Amino acid sequence: MPVATEISRRLSLPLVAAPMTGVSGPDLVVAACRNGVIGSFPTHNAATVEELGGWLSDMASELGPESAPIAPNLVVHPTNARLDRDLDVLVEHGIELVITSVGSPAPVMERLHAAGCRVYADVATMRQAEKAIAVGVDGLVLLSAGAGGQTGQANPFAFVRAVRDRFDGTLVLAGGISDGTALYAAEVLGADLSYMGTRFIATQESLASSDYRDALVSASMDDVELSTEVGGLPASLLGDWLEQRRASKQAVSAGDFRTDRLVADPSVWSAGHSVSGVTDVPDIDTLVARVRREYDDARAAVRVSLGG
Repeated sequence: MPVATEISRRLSLPLVAAPMTGVSGPDLVVAACRNGVIGSFPTHNAATVEELGGWLSDMASELGPESAPIAPNLVVHPTNARLDRDLDVLVEHGIELVITSVGSPAPVMERLHAAGCRVYADVATMRQAEKAIAVGVDGLVLLSAGAGGQTGQANPFAFVRAVRDRFDGTLVLAGGISDGTALYAAEVLGADLSYMGTRFIATQESLASSDYRDALVSASMDDVELSTEVGGLPASLLGDWLEQRRASKQAVSAGDFRTDRLVADPSVWSAGHSVSGVTDVPDIDTLVARVRREYDDARAAVRVSLGG
C-alpha cells in the first residue's frame, strides 16, 4: 500500500474522518485519531488563526505517538485570506499530513514538503487529478458522485480505476462509504483510504446541531440533492434544508465560490448518499468499532467465497 508506513502502522482501518465545515472540531478529530482513524478538519472551522494554533496544541496534548495523524484541510482557493497564516501555523506545529481543497495545491507544496509534511489534494475530475500529480502531491482525494458537501460527479468505480492507472501515490475515495463493507470494497477497487463524512456528522462528538443529526437519521439517499446554489460549487445537501434556505436566501451563481461565504455560513446541512446508512447518533468509539466489525466480516466473507 502506498500509504506511508509511519501513517499506516497507526491506523486501525483505512479510513479518514472527512473534513467538514461547521462539523469537524477538536472533539471529533481527537476521538477519531484515538481510534486509529485519520482525523481531518477544515482550518477555517477555527474562528481565528490564533484559535487554530490553540486547537492544534490541545489536540496534540491529548494524543500519543501511536494515535492516527491529524490532517488539517486547507482551502487553497485565491479567496482564502487566511491561507498563508494558516499554513504558517501548520508548519510551526509540525503537522505531518495536510489535505488541500478548492484549487491547485501548488502554492503550498514547497513549504509543506520542506517541513516533511505529506500533501493530499482533493480532485473531482481527471484534469484536476493530472494537474495535482504534476505538482508532486503525495495523495489524491477523489470526490466522486454521492460525496457529501462539495462533490464531484464521476462514478467512483471508473474514477478510482482511471486514476490508479496513472498514479502510484495514495488514493482516497470520497463518496458513498457508509459502512465497513463499502470500505473494504473501496480497498479492493484500488483505493488505499476512504473518506467517511456523513456518518461522522451523526456522532456525539461532532459540532452539528441535534436537529441536523436527527435529520440525517431520518433521511435516505433520496433526500439528498445536488446543487451549486449555496456555495457556487456542486454540493450534496439535504433537500428539505435546501428548500427552507431557498425561501430566505438568494442562490449563488454557479462557479462563484468564495471562502468568506463558506466560513460565514457554517450551518449548511450537507449529506452524502451514505446517509441511508445513518440509523443512530453513536459516539465515535462505538461507530469505529462497528465499522471495524463490518470491515473484518467483509474480508472474511471474501476469503470464504474464495475457499481460503
